[in-house]
Amino acid sequence: MVASKEVKPLEHSSVELTVTVEKESAQKEYDDLVAKYAKTLAIKGFRKGKVPTAILIQKFGDSLLDEASANILENSLKEVFETIEKKPLPYSVPQLKDDVKLQIGETFTFTVTYDTFPEFTVGAYKDVEIEEPDVKISKDDEKRELDVVRDQNATVVEKKEGSPVAKDDIVTVNYVELADDDSEKPGTQRQDFVFTVGTGYNLYKFDDDVIGMKKGDERVITKDYPADFEYPELAGKKVKVKVTVTTVKEKQLPELDDELAQDVSSKYKTLQDLKDDVRKRLTDDLASRIRQANVRSIMDKIIERSEIDLPQAMVDAELSDTWHNFVAQNRVSESQLLRILFNQGKSREQLYEEWKPSVSKNLKSRLAMDKICELEHIEATSEDIEAEIKRQAELSNEPIEKVREQFQKNDLVHYLEHDIRDKKVFDLLIGSAVIKKGAKATYVDVVQKNG
Repeated sequence: MVASKEVKPLEHSSVELTVTVEKESAQKEYDDLVAKYAKTLAIKGFRKGKVPTAILIQKFGDSLLDEASANILENSLKEVFETIEKKPLPYSVPQLKDDVKLQIGETFTFTVTYDTFPEFTVGAYKDVEIEEPDVKISKDDEKRELDVVRDQNATVVEKKEGSPVAKDDIVTVNYVELADDDSEKPGTQRQDFVFTVGTGYNLYKFDDDVIGMKKGDERVITKDYPADFEYPELAGKKVKVKVTVTTVKEKQLPELDDELAQDVSSKYKTLQDLKDDVRKRLTDDLASRIRQANVRSIMDKIIERSEIDLPQAMVDAELSDTWHNFVAQNRVSESQLLRILFNQGKSREQLYEEWKPSVSKNLKSRLAMDKICELEHIEATSEDIEAEIKRQAELSNEPIEKVREQFQKNDLVHYLEHDIRDKKVFDLLIGSAVIKKGAKATYVDVVQKNG
């Protein structure tokens, strides 16, 4: 069918493919199509299957040429893609450069463009020089974590009668939105709503407004909401809400002693056991975060040394995935999220532009890592996979057979392979890097930076 083909590289890892189809093949495609319709079409004045081809061509000539052209395009591209290396990405649909139409008795030539997998040489990835922050776990870090433990084990009790609401108190309220004439708006009533003052976990954000109120107090609160308020139904509006406090409770923190340690877990006998474990967890977490930061620093330098021309289709696919994850994280429908963005003066397209630099960087990092895997012959062996399943079974305190079955049943083994390969690449990069101590930093600094 195909007489000739020419692949011309373009920028951004796309190509221009020009194909010429033999005139005999093009003619046969047309003749076969006409014959098919002559047998199947019913035209007034002729029995089905007895329509003369001349009548068929006279009546449907342009449509037949269009359909034959489409068939030739599809079949010839299928043939060409089986023989050339520069195939389109799965999510890149070849785009016809110019409209083409079959001319009877002539060759059929057309040109399409599409995105391909980028070809590149990865930059030097061994002996990369980086700096890592000089961080040590401090007593303040330990105290902060122990305060969290105390808060998690606090008891909640009613405050003394007549005590005013304060920040961090747990209050129960009834509330209703009021109309301009101070009548209650139907459907806005809420009874026995519980929230912690200062968290903002309430629709109208009246945390500061209930501070100082006492059990049984009623107050009409007037709130002005900005145009970009997170809840579209309140954005840009002035609203009156009647709030009644029905219960005021406070947290009572336990003493930091052996008894608290034993309450937290049976593995702790003394407070020192708990402190030792807290310090170990902080130390392990810090090491993990510094490792992640080192890998990012190394990958940044590798990307700088590699010329990776990303195809637009690859970037667009990644942006689309990022958007769908963003919708899921916000736990609203796509249409609701678009309305919220609109009220904030933003659009999905603007978010895409904001995300594009980080998305492109992540894609380049992924491509560079895959290339390193290829060059270093790094793979996840069956032994590696089994060891990781065993490790996860121990962490979750589940039988290894059950964990293995879950991975296989949910088709998650390839994710394990991916993670194992990544870890091996990271080990290689960090093991060969020249790591120098950088500026002093705190544990909190590292956590905030590596969020």
